[in-house]
Amino acid sequence: MDTIFALASARGRAGVAVLRISGPLAHWAAGQLCALPPVRHAGLRVLRYQGEVLDQAVVLAFAAPHSFTGEDSVELHLHGSIAVVAKVSDVLAQMGGLRLAEAGEFTRRAMDNGHLDLTQVEGLADLIDAESESQRKQALQVLSGVIAQKVAPWRADLLRAAALIEATIDFADEDVPFDVSPEVLGLLTRVQQDLAAEHARSGAAAAIREGFEVAILGAPNVGKSTLLNALAQREAAITSDIAGTTRDVIEVRMHIGGLLVTVLDTAGLRDSDDVVESIGIARAKQRAEAADLRIFLLQRADERFDIQPRPDDIVRLAKGDVVQGSIPSVSGKTGAGLDALLAEIAHKLEGKTSAAGVFSRQRHIQALGVAQAALQKAIAALPRATEAPEVIATEIRVALNALEGILGHIGVEDLLGEIFSSFCIGK
Repeated sequence: MDTIFALASARGRAGVAVLRISGPLAHWAAGQLCALPPVRHAGLRVLRYQGEVLDQAVVLAFAAPHSFTGEDSVELHLHGSIAVVAKVSDVLAQMGGLRLAEAGEFTRRAMDNGHLDLTQVEGLADLIDAESESQRKQALQVLSGVIAQKVAPWRADLLRAAALIEATIDFADEDVPFDVSPEVLGLLTRVQQDLAAEHARSGAAAAIREGFEVAILGAPNVGKSTLLNALAQREAAITSDIAGTTRDVIEVRMHIGGLLVTVLDTAGLRDSDDVVESIGIARAKQRAEAADLRIFLLQRADERFDIQPRPDDIVRLAKGDVVQGSIPSVSGKTGAGLDALLAEIAHKLEGKTSAAGVFSRQRHIQALGVAQAALQKAIAALPRATEAPEVIATEIRVALNALEGILGHIGVEDLLGEIFSSFCIGK
């Protein structure tokens, strides 16, 4: 395997720049620049090549398999000058057997060497991209290997069930001393129930990873855009006294209660003969149906729309600076009631995250569904186990393969290129 190198810290001028080298020639290459410090000990060294001083750096060496990639590796902590990084990179490129790393190649090697499974790779990618506190916590949890820990007992139970069923196939012409169906039923039922529970919790997990959507709904000119601007603390949407100003859905990303939230300003809900406004209203209803939470701004307490509030939606009387009523009010113009609204949004969304699982990506959710469906078929076929054990064994294998695919053990080659291309060069 080639020895690779790349800048592992952000590009551009900085206090420190970290250049990472990994592969069988890593220690040799660093040794061409300085006297290598003892493994896992940092040393301050002057880097020289062919008599020329390159920089003064902190050098840290790792020996396989005790490194991020599982290979011999070295980190050069250089002064964060663009010129210094370019010079050291050029010198390394001149050495035989070394080349610049491709996007995500360090992480790919960590996976190939058994230091990470695919879900941990995805967790690392999510950690790098995390924008909110909740995303950071979720990514760290996945990076720790929690998904593999959940899958391991399911896999063990399914392997036991498969072995019992396949034993009846292998000894079909002989008298099997006991009926394996009750034990197999118990194993499959337990795993199927666990999968169903995780599948039900995956929606909240996906929302944490991708961000929640909160839609503001109400009649035209009720103050939705003004409220959006107040929440965003900037002029994100055009406001005017003319009804129907907002024709399309306006999105603003913000953090509320440590969660990443996209707040949607929608077209006013009313019957309209204007073709463009009607399209905007249709889009508003569509996005509102899919939103995690809706805020209904009412002109009066008994106002009703085609879309009715769900039990966990928020209802506010609009223009609370001039209107008061029997329900809480808010004013985007003066900020009256804004803090209470933000607190309620945070509380509502935190309630959704409390039940979140760890399977947050669409491929995880799909695999859980495949495994769950296969086990349902296997359980349904169990009463005919003596007649068609092959059917049950096949469905158990389908479930096993789906779970193995989550961890990246089988059937994900086409996916790997896409995942690792999302990493930066030095990761």
